Amino acid sequence: QVQLVESGGGLVEPGGSLRLSCTTSGRISGVYGMSWYRQAPDKERELVALIGSGTRLEYADFVKGRFTISRNKAGNAVYLQMNDLKPEDTAIYYCNLVNPWGNYWGQGTQVTVSP
Repeated sequence: QVQLVESGGGLVEPGGSLRLSCTTSGRISGVYGMSWYRQAPDKERELVALIGSGTRLEYADFVKGRFTISRNKAGNAVYLQMNDLKPEDTAIYYCNLVNPWGNYWGQGTQVTVSP
């Protein structure tokens, strides 16, 4: 079993920055990739950024140039640096991990961008 815990969300003004963290525990060996998703009210969950097992990085078009995904050297934590935040970035942000034993989600952290 794998547990994911997100933190770092909050209220920020447009143009501001936040750094989300996702810490993991449990059986995380053999990770294929870790990702950040988000879900706004009345919208489907969507991929924000992904970091693969090697150097693979993927970003949604709507965050390119503003968000950066990274992980620690141990490979058991992933981060999302979010700059130049916009009101449309308001959502619950979820951490996701995929390994040979399953597809795991955290409980989410709320990000609200408002004047």
